[in-house]
Amino acid sequence: MKTIEDPDIIETFRKRLEAELLETIRLMEESREYRAPVELDQQSVGRLSRVDAMQQQAMAQDINRRRQHRKVAIERALSRIRDGEFGYCAECGEPIAVRRLEIDPTFEVCVRCAP
Repeated sequence: MKTIEDPDIIETFRKRLEAELLETIRLMEESREYRAPVELDQQSVGRLSRVDAMQQQAMAQDINRRRQHRKVAIERALSRIRDGEFGYCAECGEPIAVRRLEIDPTFEVCVRCAP
C-alpha cells in the first residue's frame, strides 16, 4: 500500500508539480497577447469584430486568473514538500490519502476535513 511517508511517492509528486508549474507558466506567457487591450481602430475592425475580440479578451483574462490560482496552489504544495508537510492535512494533521493526492496533489486537507 502506498503511503505518504514513502520518499519515492513524495518525489513523484514533486516532479509532477514542477512539470505542471512550468506548463502553467508557459501557458500564461503564451496567452499574454490575447489578454491585451483591444484596439478600437474603426478601419481595420468592425463593431462586431471588436465585440468578438473583447469577448475573447475577457475569456483569456478569466483563464489567466484560473491559471494564476493554480500556479499559487502548486507553489504552496511545493513549499509543503520542502517543509516536510506535504501530504498531511492542514486541519487535523493526519495523512491525506495518496489516492486523493493522485487526483490533485495540491489538496491541503483530508477527505474528513474537506468542506
